[in-house]
Amino acid sequence: MSEDVLSQGEIDALLSAISSGEMDADELKEQKQEERKVRDYDFKRALRFSKDQIRGLTRIHENFARLLTSFFAGQLRSFSEVSVASVDQVPYEEFVRSMPQRTVLNIFSVEPLEGRIMYEVNPNIAYAILDRTLGGEGKSSNKVDSLTEIESRIMSRLFEKAFESLEEAWGSLVEIDLTLEEFEVNPQFIQMVSPNETVVIVSLNAQIGETSGMMNICIPHMVLEPIISKLSVHYWMQKEKTKSSPEDAEHLSKSLNNVDVEAKVLLGESGVSIEEFLKLNQEDVIMLNQSIEEPLVMHINNEPKFYVQPGKQKRHMAVQILGETRGEEE
Repeated sequence: MSEDVLSQGEIDALLSAISSGEMDADELKEQKQEERKVRDYDFKRALRFSKDQIRGLTRIHENFARLLTSFFAGQLRSFSEVSVASVDQVPYEEFVRSMPQRTVLNIFSVEPLEGRIMYEVNPNIAYAILDRTLGGEGKSSNKVDSLTEIESRIMSRLFEKAFESLEEAWGSLVEIDLTLEEFEVNPQFIQMVSPNETVVIVSLNAQIGETSGMMNICIPHMVLEPIISKLSVHYWMQKEKTKSSPEDAEHLSKSLNNVDVEAKVLLGESGVSIEEFLKLNQEDVIMLNQSIEEPLVMHINNEPKFYVQPGKQKRHMAVQILGETRGEEE
């Protein structure tokens, strides 16, 4: 609970009043206790996720939003953009009341985790996606009440395929297998958890062509409970600091030994004008800026690495390494 901060003038006046006897310290203390505000606490909205865990969920679903953007762009051949708008924890009943009376609902099981998650897509964006899938311009026409069986089938398959990106996004946390169990348009027919159960709502802003709308992912607490400890920033930091095993290091070293690199030695350079270049004839001599008394430089992948001297090995041109450049050329 926040408290008012006194200015320096108010502090001086208060100390002066106490020292002069105009105000008693005990009286001031009692007055302060009487003025203390009481904050209401709603037990129906018990917060079961810390801010750190919410940040972890936000990070995961920001990656999901990027994957979903790529999926819709490739699938629909249209401008697509998906971004995370917010990540909140609310009672399930409150989430259901916030949804339209008719909307597109996809219910997924989350093996090996318990429970199910809901993927709610606003009808405006859902029909724009359907229209674009069927070869249209991606215009929206809200007709959830009159969905045909073919339209429902196409839409459910499309969202089931889109949700494969969530498996990839969650892969850094836990391996899951999502399976579409229900496709519904009436939120009142879906009762995943008790009304007071805390759920995490990931709200996504989606734009397909010129149509924009919201998509929401509802994740009950019981789904996340087995992996809730992995949502903290400490888990991610420990995971990043995890050292590779000796077998991994040995395998990496062997792989690096087989990598080809380009090694070349520059004998020298020279600069000529265009006029001199045009007048060059056979047997003309161009002087290089490299002295025969100084070593040459061997470049490895265009980076200076060794000092060398030229020579011959049997019938082949060769160089002998004299030492490392140690960054002098840089």
